[in-house]
Amino acid sequence: MKTNIASLASLIWSVADLLRGDFKQSQYGRIILPFTVLRRLECVLEANKQKVLVA
Repeated sequence: MKTNIASLASLIWSVADLLRGDFKQSQYGRIILPFTVLRRLECVLEANKQKVLVA
């Protein structure tokens, strides 16, 4: 379990390092936070996705 968490953390940090190259440090939080919120909403609403797509 710890290995999985460590590999996931490593992946997240590597993506963060890539993004830091394209954005100024002061802009970084404004970029990451919305994507984090969108991903969380996607996970929460996963159970209703098919119902919404059909409607």
